[in-house]
Amino acid sequence: MFAVTTMFTTINMVYFSFRGTRKSGLKRGSDELFSQTSGVSNGGVMNPHTDHRDNNNDAKKVKLDRNLNKPSRVVHVRNIPNEAMETDVINLGVPFGRITNVLLLKGKNQAFLEMADETSAMAMVKYYNNSGTPIVRGRTVYVQFSNHKELKTDSMNPSSVSTQAALQAAQALSSQTDTQGGPNTVLRVIVDNQIYPITLDVLHQIFSRVGKVLKIITFTKNGTFQALIQYPDVITAQAAKLSLDGQNIYNGCCTLRIDYSKLNNLNVKYNNDKSRDFTNPGLPMGDTGLDGIGFRGSLGMMGSPFAGLSSLGSPLTAAFAAAAAAGGLPLGAFALPSGTGASTTLSLAGLGLPSPQAFGGCVLLVSNLNEEKVTPDALFILFGVYGDVVRVKILFNKKDNALVQMSEPHQAQLALTNLDKIKVFGKEIRVNPSKHQVVQMPKEGQSDAGLTKDFTNSPLHRFKKPGSKNYQNIYPPSATLHLSNIPASVTEEDIKKSFQDTGGDVVAFKFFQKDRKMALIQMGSIEEAVIALIKMHNYQVTESSHLRVSFSKSTI
Repeated sequence: MFAVTTMFTTINMVYFSFRGTRKSGLKRGSDELFSQTSGVSNGGVMNPHTDHRDNNNDAKKVKLDRNLNKPSRVVHVRNIPNEAMETDVINLGVPFGRITNVLLLKGKNQAFLEMADETSAMAMVKYYNNSGTPIVRGRTVYVQFSNHKELKTDSMNPSSVSTQAALQAAQALSSQTDTQGGPNTVLRVIVDNQIYPITLDVLHQIFSRVGKVLKIITFTKNGTFQALIQYPDVITAQAAKLSLDGQNIYNGCCTLRIDYSKLNNLNVKYNNDKSRDFTNPGLPMGDTGLDGIGFRGSLGMMGSPFAGLSSLGSPLTAAFAAAAAAGGLPLGAFALPSGTGASTTLSLAGLGLPSPQAFGGCVLLVSNLNEEKVTPDALFILFGVYGDVVRVKILFNKKDNALVQMSEPHQAQLALTNLDKIKVFGKEIRVNPSKHQVVQMPKEGQSDAGLTKDFTNSPLHRFKKPGSKNYQNIYPPSATLHLSNIPASVTEEDIKKSFQDTGGDVVAFKFFQKDRKMALIQMGSIEEAVIALIKMHNYQVTESSHLRVSFSKSTI
């Protein structure tokens, strides 16, 4: 009798234990239930955990699942968003060691990451279980050990080539990081070739896709928009650097250059459009000056990164901020409506920014010109540094004014930002948007003394090719000029003499060590450099070679 009672008691305990297991939502070895067609060597089929709600029940469920897994060098990642790529998954594991394989199952919102050794996988799972919140494109994902000891993927799969390329790129970035100094929770972000406005809110949208952003401080230094961005831990900061360094916010422009800051913590005093502490929303608005930054150091002019846009009014930046806040920022191509031009493709899809027409038209009004020295060709060369000039018209009855038509609105804005109030032939020119939509050519038979010129078919356009590398080398006027297309037969003295003949002083000259076809030349002032660029760009140095000149960010 005692034996029978004991047996029933045991059965009841097993039954209720089983019910408890079902009730708690345990899914032992969930990744073992994938089909053979997924490219994994063993396993069956299951419905993956795709509930996107990040609530306590899910958290408890995931923790229980993790406890059931034994250590393996293969890590299982669940709740992957549909738009995720192999690179997104790889970036989760790069900070912990070398990755040997990755398998992304988009239809099941899951992925596998194979580390080189079990120790690296254990470090990854331990970190994401206890310290960090793994995020892929704005969505929290769940990380646990896989029951697979290795990934056996189909080498004939067409996607294997792109997977291997993603693995190689990630490892290359990881090795570069090791040589650039110790990782830090604070990143320094520089936006190179900034054609479109970038706001604090835009940066927050981008960087929060990798992990929780604690603080952001933005500023302008040496004419370049920069930011300091703090994450809760080093791993997230490192993942952000690996994911976003070198990415373009827009096609061909607004390139993110990221390295680690020497600061370990940002002390933000005000929450406004220049600085923000997301952990302390109760901070006062304050002003937008340097007082909003709680550390010492020379940061240059703490003005708005949109100083050159003042003539267009503040609604512009407000529209960009509002639009940025409304959209997501997963990396990927997103074309603007037809007719906006190939170079206006967004590199961050879903941003929801207005088209370049929001900047205004393509025509600029240039005033206070030196009537005796400025020609349509001179304006074509100067404005051509910042975009492709279509037509130039010097006004017949007011020759100190001209209309310059650029190929696209954002090029006109870029020229306005960089050329307004610079000195050209002794006079400070003014650049403003024009009410005209196009520059009209003279009617047939009507002479305007050569004051109007069409440059549509000029071979000197710098940006006609979509995604041109010239977009990456746009800088404000400076005393140092970048020279290229220099023939081997031309000496330093030949070049220096030619530039001195423009009326300025050559302060310094240096050939590039790795490529003698390029050089830097420093004039006595920015005004002298402007004149030298106008006169020397496309200068014939040999029978078959013409010099190419642009402004440089470097000094000699």
